[in-house]
Amino acid sequence: MFTNHKYEKILALIFICTLPLVNPWVRGDGVGYYAYARAMLIEHHLDFRQDWLHANSSFRMGRVSDQDQIRPLEFTSTGHLDNHFSIGPAILWVPFLLAAHGAVKINHLFDGHIPADGFSFPYIFAMALGSAIYGFLAILLSFEIARKYFPERWAFLATLGIWFASSLPVYMYFNPSWSHAHSAFMVALFFWYWDRTRADRSWAQWLLLGLISGLMMDVYYVCAVLLIVPLAESLVGYWQALQARRSQPVGRLVFQNVFFACTVFAAFLPTLIAKKIIYGSYLDFGYHELWAFSSPALLRVCFSSEHGLFSWTPVILLAVIGLVLLQKQDRALSLYALLAFVTYLYAIGCYQNWAGISSFGNRFFVALTPLFILGLASCFDWLAEAWQERRAVILASAITAGLIVWNMGMVFQWGTHLIPARGPISWRDASYNQVAVVPMRVGRNLKAYFTGRKELMGRIEEEDMKRLKSRKTEGTE
Repeated sequence: MFTNHKYEKILALIFICTLPLVNPWVRGDGVGYYAYARAMLIEHHLDFRQDWLHANSSFRMGRVSDQDQIRPLEFTSTGHLDNHFSIGPAILWVPFLLAAHGAVKINHLFDGHIPADGFSFPYIFAMALGSAIYGFLAILLSFEIARKYFPERWAFLATLGIWFASSLPVYMYFNPSWSHAHSAFMVALFFWYWDRTRADRSWAQWLLLGLISGLMMDVYYVCAVLLIVPLAESLVGYWQALQARRSQPVGRLVFQNVFFACTVFAAFLPTLIAKKIIYGSYLDFGYHELWAFSSPALLRVCFSSEHGLFSWTPVILLAVIGLVLLQKQDRALSLYALLAFVTYLYAIGCYQNWAGISSFGNRFFVALTPLFILGLASCFDWLAEAWQERRAVILASAITAGLIVWNMGMVFQWGTHLIPARGPISWRDASYNQVAVVPMRVGRNLKAYFTGRKELMGRIEEEDMKRLKSRKTEGTE
């Protein structure tokens, strides 16, 4: 069937126009993620010492002394630095960093002096551009999933809503060295391919789904809980085959599931090998926080002023409601999507640092971008059925625009420390800032972001250090 791909072209144009927002810097958790790529490309082994020494101030605090000496407690029993971050983002950055490395080497052939150390601008820009591209691919794949079940206008509007009214833009543009744009891409690829093949999956398709799943786990460990979707799908398949008293499909599905598990394991080997090298054990991932499996902080994850999922990014609440309403189009898909969300929510709720420490909204849920776009499209489609079509378009557009404006204001407040980057915030102060402060400052700061970004980032880092030291002095962190 012919299609002119109008909406994809519009999305691509929007992405191109937002590329100047890409912020080439490595900061915070991003130091650990980027260190894998730089160490292997430049050092040719997992030596992260230079990454720790070149890190931003807040990352160095507690890790590097005032004399630029890495503290002994930072080293593991194998003599490597304690890098508990995942290796998956580095794998995805490889094509971009290789291109940057090649460009630097060519520069040297013409007597150029750009350092080939992984820290110079070409490398950091390539990393940041790669993250933005993976974020955009997540957007495109999610749009493709949504428009399969709903009219394109709702899929498009939902895509814009999640793209700019969730936590995604912070980690797609502002903090590109973190893993969240990559996790959104891998989860979108996982759900897109799972949904595309779920009618009757061949052996080759099980293989590819397993490789995608393993790489998804390499990128973000908690995404392993999303494998509950193919598990539940297989259990339904077993039940249906047993009900029909057909043994052959059961046996075939058993072998396909075993084959799938083996491919997931194979694709997850880079993580296991890296952890063996760093910690001396394949199963030591370096995270030693407590997990409250019997008392997850579910309500706080959703509604807390400390980076609550729904309170910080209310568009996600509409999306989750939409996943329930999805039953009308595809009851099985609705149940699978809700199962994935609830399981993921439980996993984050059990985690000691469920709020994400320094996080815009609850950053962990950026990975579920495709489910949220699907759910928001479902919510808009329900609105169209409940209201007159034209009124529904106006209302849905107004809701989307309002949520985007609100979110961009919150991003500005969070990025410039008008509200705390860590810990709970005052909604009264945040609401006041949205109306009285943000409109007055946003123009000046945007100009600085585009014309004097290095200085602006330096001021933001300095302010973050002041607040972090204050919290440590008060014993709150």
